[in-house]
Amino acid sequence: MFLDPFHAAEEGTLRISAPQGSAFAKEVAGDFNPIHDATNPRFCAPGDLLFALVLARCGLARRMTFRFTGMVGADAALNVIQSGAGIVVETTDGKPCLEVERSGPVTGDLVMIESLVRRYVAFSGRNFPHILVPLMEQQGVMINPDRPLVIYDRMSFELDRLDCPDVDIALESTELEVKGKRGEARLGFRLTAAGEPVGRGAKTLVLSSLRAYEPEALQGLVERYAGWKAAGLAGV
Repeated sequence: MFLDPFHAAEEGTLRISAPQGSAFAKEVAGDFNPIHDATNPRFCAPGDLLFALVLARCGLARRMTFRFTGMVGADAALNVIQSGAGIVVETTDGKPCLEVERSGPVTGDLVMIESLVRRYVAFSGRNFPHILVPLMEQQGVMINPDRPLVIYDRMSFELDRLDCPDVDIALESTELEVKGKRGEARLGFRLTAAGEPVGRGAKTLVLSSLRAYEPEALQGLVERYAGWKAAGLAGV
């Protein structure tokens, strides 16, 4: 299974080590946020890896909503609990990390699941700077360049079909709503197969500690991110 290198399963629980989470972020998602670096003492497992593991273990439903409720540190033991139409990922001491709602038919087709996961997380990993920086410029705001904080809040999608061996994803709309020092970015996307529309979805990010837009400061953050990416690629 394509996710085997990025987690360990033991006695019904899942564990994601810092090297495993970092490898997924860099190699699959193209995400070079330092919080996913294996050597970062504040390492956090990528939310997109939790999303992928839920689909692989529990199946893909026509309609799904994922809400990220807590950060997952290195080697935390996780339970994936299914209850009716819901799924919860929580630590073994009961701390929830991810809540999932789903409805409609469910497929366990790993070919479609892998295609959707790979395309979605690659799309998701490009959020900064490609999508978020233009949004912040338009609204005249920016995150703190010294302590950038963008939180993956939730994602949802609805599929018209569950028989697509190769799914593609493309950005369809962007919006940033600013409320004081807090912003909520909504990224709408469409899903296609062989060029035909097969679904739609949206990802929501929360931007904290917003301040007035300063072109040089934001460009400095973009350049630092480019440096993290170059270093990450060199280590892959």
